[in-house]
Amino acid sequence: MSMENMSNLHFYFHDNYITGNYPTSCKIGEAPGISNSSSTLFGELYMLDSPLTVGPALDSRVIGRSQCLYGFSDQNDFAFTMGISLVFTGIKKFNGSTINIFTRNPISHTYREFAIVGGTGYFEYARGFIIGKTYWYNIKNVILEYSCTIVYY
Repeated sequence: MSMENMSNLHFYFHDNYITGNYPTSCKIGEAPGISNSSSTLFGELYMLDSPLTVGPALDSRVIGRSQCLYGFSDQNDFAFTMGISLVFTGIKKFNGSTINIFTRNPISHTYREFAIVGGTGYFEYARGFIIGKTYWYNIKNVILEYSCTIVYY
């Protein structure tokens, strides 16, 4: 194997919860008799395909997609466990490459740290972390700011 490399990336994630003509996430399942009565949505499962952009405005240049399966997994805190592939398509050097994340996301926290557990293409054998910061949100939409430190071969 060649020497290790490190990249720092900064971008924004946009999610539109089941609203408008083009939602980016939707509920695909729930635990019967549990999810509807849980204050933390425990047992609900969602699928997501959201844009990644260079700036916080939705009309900023798109550099990729966040494709994710996540489920509310905490009975006491508003948090979920998620598996994400960040698929890069708008940065020539990284086109077609992915960063893979598997982590717990305590979504009520302003700052969160996510574990990078792998990658493909340019980011083969990736590891590292992402600092996720809530940039803006309302009840149906969220913009997160991602700062990534990625180590790869």
